[in-house]
Amino acid sequence: MRRIVRAAAVLTFAAGTVLVAGAGSQAAEAGAQATVHGCPSGAVCLYPGSGWNDDKPEHMYWSYGAHNLVNETGTHRVFNNQTDGATAALCQGYGGVNCGTKGYPGQSIVTNMTPINSIKLARS
Repeated sequence: MRRIVRAAAVLTFAAGTVLVAGAGSQAAEAGAQATVHGCPSGAVCLYPGSGWNDDKPEHMYWSYGAHNLVNETGTHRVFNNQTDGATAALCQGYGGVNCGTKGYPGQSIVTNMTPINSIKLARS
């Protein structure tokens, strides 16, 4: 009888571990679409300096297309929290022209924004 109880306890523990692992996997998937460092899912966020500014983005960009920048000089962090593979490109020209560095969902770029005059959000 003890063996049956022990086997049942082991089986219950193993089943609980599988459920926790499954929940962890779902949480990881949901985390890819959650707010990260104050940047909501679907947005591209600009932070002053190289850090996360206490999880307070200076600017958030939501729509596809070019977003012109004003007075953004020195080092900044750009975080792409868009979904479905959408990109965020840093462009030297206004209106999203002469683009260079491109960030993909979940990526953070720390760069000198002085030569950057726009950020272009695009579907992949």
